Amino acid sequence: MTLYDPAMTHASPTILSTVSSAFVDDWLVALRALCPKAQMASLLSRSGLSSETHHPNRRVTLDQIVCLYQLAAVETGDEMMGLWSRPIRPRALQHLLTTVKEATSLASALYRFSTFWNLLLDDYQFALDPSEHQLVLRLQPLGEEPVQRFGHMLILKLAHGLMSWLAGYEVPVKAVGFAFARPEFDHDYAVIFPAPLRFGQSETSIAFDAAKLGPVEARNSSDLDRFLQNAPRDWIFTSSREHTQSLRVRTYLSQTAWHDATLNDAARAMHMTPRTLIRRLATDGTSFQAIKDALRRDMAIRDLQSGRKSIEAIALDVGFSSAANFHRAFQRWTGSTPSAYRRSQAEAE
Repeated sequence: MTLYDPAMTHASPTILSTVSSAFVDDWLVALRALCPKAQMASLLSRSGLSSETHHPNRRVTLDQIVCLYQLAAVETGDEMMGLWSRPIRPRALQHLLTTVKEATSLASALYRFSTFWNLLLDDYQFALDPSEHQLVLRLQPLGEEPVQRFGHMLILKLAHGLMSWLAGYEVPVKAVGFAFARPEFDHDYAVIFPAPLRFGQSETSIAFDAAKLGPVEARNSSDLDRFLQNAPRDWIFTSSREHTQSLRVRTYLSQTAWHDATLNDAARAMHMTPRTLIRRLATDGTSFQAIKDALRRDMAIRDLQSGRKSIEAIALDVGFSSAANFHRAFQRWTGSTPSAYRRSQAEAE
């Protein structure tokens, strides 16, 4: 069995991850307000998303989120796609990168980030609270507007992604707080943020350990162009050695013979007792078997989307003794049969 190397977790523990449809629902509501019905249907179709994305068990891949962002930001003329009260006009992200890449430190980059957005946002303003031990970026409301959960997530992750781009490594995050109640799909936020998450806070915020903020790397115009071309992949889906224990277990499974891997194997590879691992996973609200099942689900979704394997082959690859058992499990996971899911993806293309 391949030994788990914590230093390998930077090889993206979220490559095969999916998120629940509920995670993107706020975004789709904002997007529908900007787009005529036919345009919205076209955006969803070209992104490989179904108009029935709201199904409680439906899963959305990270590739689909990236594709929808890239299409919608252009077609709506709003780089934040209705997530804030004022449209964020085209090329705003480019100007933001030009601004922050001149920073001489990560702290000054975060200050430039906050002042840039304070020129654009009407309903919120950023405040930066430095101290000896930490640097906290707070999103403070200026009125009584309801919190747009996806918008709050996206702008905090943009701050983190830009800092990581400037540093040349994923900057550790000390804590993330959200000014909305803990949603049922709170596990999806752990895929995005490598930090303890708190909900129901008075303000949305992201905190960095001041001692772990290293120097910035010089960035040229080619670096800037690549960042823009890949947006938002490079700043939403960063990877980290500091993710929750559940994502470290998922990474371990993806790097080893996961079919046969047991809880004891994972605990041994992570230098802890099985009881300690069970307790830490429970803190994340999950279990070893649930993580293993989620990995099987996401591997199956990836292979169904690629269209290169038969459903029977996929069933065997993800550990089912029969296609019938796989059909039942997949429908329980996603609300769709494997064949119907594959057809929906083919129609979207």
